[in-house]
Amino acid sequence: MPLATPALDALRDALSDDFKDTRLNLGSVLAGENLTDSQAFGAALAAARFLRAPKLAAVLVSDIHAGLGAGAAALISDAEAAAGLMAMNTVYYRSRHMLGKESYAARPARLRMQRIAKPLTDPIHFELMSLACAALAGCEFCLQSHEAKLVAGGTSEEACHDGIRIAAVIAAAAVGLE
Repeated sequence: MPLATPALDALRDALSDDFKDTRLNLGSVLAGENLTDSQAFGAALAAARFLRAPKLAAVLVSDIHAGLGAGAAALISDAEAAAGLMAMNTVYYRSRHMLGKESYAARPARLRMQRIAKPLTDPIHFELMSLACAALAGCEFCLQSHEAKLVAGGTSEEACHDGIRIAAVIAAAAVGLE
């Protein structure tokens, strides 16, 4: 049974008619077509935090707590960590890529990123959260890297696609809530 989303439903219903498509997409994209509820909502929360959309993040946290019980704290913590790390990584790697010089590509990042290797949930959840944030940042290197790790770990391209769709709809919802 899909995760109940009373807080998100109320927020979605408050979006103006100009955001009718966003309301409909927000209602369907988290339904877990190729992702589990925790994967879908983890990606959504990471995206909302990455976008600095506190109202949207708060309703997602509320529904995650209500629907996932004991697993909620780890999922929320990983979503927060993924959003923060990807805020740093997408700036760094996108800039390095745009400079296009071998000299920058050869330099080590020397940025601490240990949480990626030791998530509280599991590597697939964390990579999906990271993929959603990379999509929002438009960081080609990060998108390719996180998608490759997911596929190598047994995640389907369809599931990766769903993670990106979730990020896109969360971005639209954040605009609608401004």
